Amino acid sequence: MPFETSDRAVVHVVDDDAALRGALESLFDSVGLDTLTYGAARDFLDASLADKPGCIVIDIRLPDMSGLEFQAQLTQLGVRLPVIMMTGYGDIPMSVRAMKRGAMEFLSKPFRDQDMLDAVMAAIERDRQRRTADDNASQVRQRFGTLTPREQQVMMLVTSGKMNKQVAGELGVSEITAKIHRGAAMRKMGARTLADLVRMADVVKPKSP
Repeated sequence: MPFETSDRAVVHVVDDDAALRGALESLFDSVGLDTLTYGAARDFLDASLADKPGCIVIDIRLPDMSGLEFQAQLTQLGVRLPVIMMTGYGDIPMSVRAMKRGAMEFLSKPFRDQDMLDAVMAAIERDRQRRTADDNASQVRQRFGTLTPREQQVMMLVTSGKMNKQVAGELGVSEITAKIHRGAAMRKMGARTLADLVRMADVVKPKSP
């Protein structure tokens, strides 16, 4: 899926009911949201998606696969747009499975327009927050890459709770040298306090499998 970058939110609607797709497109257009519609899961998977904030509204029963199977494929492909599920069958077990897999909302047809708008707006806001967090994390990793190997070592030791004296002993340097490396790390990372540096270390720390 090739990506283009833009900030305008898009709602992706995946449902085989053309009338419902049209109604949702009109609804979202009325509040200034762009909409892209698809009659089947494969249509979405084959599309070239722009890298824009948004969400995916999925019918639980699609012609080529279930909404739950589609949701699982999205996860495997790394598509991180929030998901809202729709069903005309009121299937509670499906609802529970969809929510456990990360769906933000599960709406039974017929739903009120306002309920759909509320769900979509909340999903778009979550996606925007996730994108902001990703951007911040990327900046932190870039700054960490500007540190010398020794400064990186000192930063990780200090943020694990070790005092300057302990850091110096572990690295075999003088305490003043450890302090200098710590100061350089904080300056390059843009950390005003040790707490700031700890939060940044959590971002760059290798994740446990």
